[in-house]
Amino acid sequence: MEPPTGDVGRTRMPRRLGATLTRLALVTNELTTATTIETVTKVVTQHMADAVGATIAVLGLVQGTDRVRLIGMRGLEAAEADRWQVFDLATPNSISDVIRTGERVVLAGAATIARRYPDLVNAQRGERSTVTVPLRTAGRTIGAIHLSVPDAAPPHPVELDFLGILADACAQALERIEAAAVAAEQTERLAFLAEASIQLASSLDLEATTAQVTRLTVPRFADWCAIDTVVDGTLRRLAAAHADPERVEQVTRIMERWPTRVSQRASLGDVARTGQPLLLPEVTEDHLAASALDAEHLEALRGLDMASVLAVPLLVRGRVTGVLTWASTDPARRYDEDDVQFAEHLARRAASAIDNADLYGQTRAVAEQLQRAVLPLGLEGTDDWDVAWRYEPSGRTEVGGDFYDAFPLTDGRYVAFVGDVMGRGVAASAAMAQMRSAVRAFASADPSPEAVLAALDRMVLQFDTEQLVTLVYVLADAAAGTLRIASAGHLPPFVVRPDGLVDRLPDADGPPLGLGWARTGREVPMGPGDTLLLVTDGLVERRGEDIETGLGRLRRAAGALSGDDLDGGLARVLSRVEDGSSDDDVAALVLRRRCHDGLLVSGPVRISA
Repeated sequence: MEPPTGDVGRTRMPRRLGATLTRLALVTNELTTATTIETVTKVVTQHMADAVGATIAVLGLVQGTDRVRLIGMRGLEAAEADRWQVFDLATPNSISDVIRTGERVVLAGAATIARRYPDLVNAQRGERSTVTVPLRTAGRTIGAIHLSVPDAAPPHPVELDFLGILADACAQALERIEAAAVAAEQTERLAFLAEASIQLASSLDLEATTAQVTRLTVPRFADWCAIDTVVDGTLRRLAAAHADPERVEQVTRIMERWPTRVSQRASLGDVARTGQPLLLPEVTEDHLAASALDAEHLEALRGLDMASVLAVPLLVRGRVTGVLTWASTDPARRYDEDDVQFAEHLARRAASAIDNADLYGQTRAVAEQLQRAVLPLGLEGTDDWDVAWRYEPSGRTEVGGDFYDAFPLTDGRYVAFVGDVMGRGVAASAAMAQMRSAVRAFASADPSPEAVLAALDRMVLQFDTEQLVTLVYVLADAAAGTLRIASAGHLPPFVVRPDGLVDRLPDADGPPLGLGWARTGREVPMGPGDTLLLVTDGLVERRGEDIETGLGRLRRAAGALSGDDLDGGLARVLSRVEDGSSDDDVAALVLRRRCHDGLLVSGPVRISA
């Protein structure tokens, strides 16, 4: 729009024009070198405004497709500034008109302004002229600059042209800054996804994995984040994180109190049912009302203070297994399509990690069930012998080969043994079960260590098994006060005396079973209160360490078995010796000769799990 003519339309005096253009030229240089939005805003609302004598200056940018956000304001009262912070593009004012048409609007005099925009007249401002120029770049209008001068005369045409040039420079600066910000954001997001992939791959624990996903995104990309999984048509919350730790329970409690069905409309159920993302750039009361199940639920949703929400599906092999939700409580952070795409990238990685963790957990549970199925459910003590044991799987998904057993004979003697089938998996488990049954069978015929191990050697040779098996076998005789021991390539036993003294018994008298070795049993005294300790190598072996170092560590810890509580003592020994980083199973068995002369009163027969 060209400036009006006539008395009211007289332009500024030429002698003032030169000074104004000089100041505007300096503003152009500032815009050319600006590197932040804040700098551009300051140049427009202060330096540009001062150059033309404007008391009111506004810089507005298009937000989305139908809104305008004022990123810089000067000269407006606080209430008015709050009112115009964000407004619809259809609102009648010069900034909206300029953004829609791409043409500048120049109004000279209060009467002209009142006729054009009667609802915006502020009589207290008196006579003035306004100039609103578009910010154009790449064939589109991205915003506008509005200047209000306390003078009825409009700017000179040359001044208007210069303001148009400045507006173009401002638009280019904003576009350049936005491009740099987008590039930096993309770089940050790529780095984040790489970091997230590493973090997610570092654990196969389902709870730890889901918690890691939520913690990674808060508060960098969301004020709160939640992961829900589909279970029997209902979304069940696995993990949640909030920028305010005290509000984490609030997020989870709402889902537990009002569980979301997959069939439920206008909610996360839509995402789980359709596999399509949900994007709410601005959460309105209508959105909350549509997803609330009752009045109490609606009030609880209001309490989350959600300003913007996005939710994306967790997809595994084309199937929706859950939903990843981000929510912003800051009105300045509103999610858009770029955020949806980014969240989908993270969701794909998270879904894979969660699925792997879930499968691992199921496989591990099956492996542990199989392992325990082939091990004794309970060991029976006698009037002469107390027994306790521990079996601790390594946590791997394949069953190990550690085995143990203890049982009384009809003549009052007692058999105890611990062994290890090298390797893992079903084959090791089958060999373990076979060896345990064979020991019991051979001991029923002739329980002497030499006879049992000789029979086992023949069995292994006959079946030509590729499994390598070690075993330490003990025949305890309370009447004779002795232990008779034979070991096929296994770790040495230890005997703990009532005073805490620990004796290491002789090492193995031959190689593992099946190598045709003539086994020789050894007899050692076993007095009242003495405790025998048998273990597998998972308890003592550590990478990069000599086995003797581990055996020394076990010997020092074994003194804990001298107390009355046999089961508790064994637990203390294991806690002092075990290596948390070990990937091997641990089996340990202790056998104590009970006292009947009052020197040591052992507790009742203990059955350990």
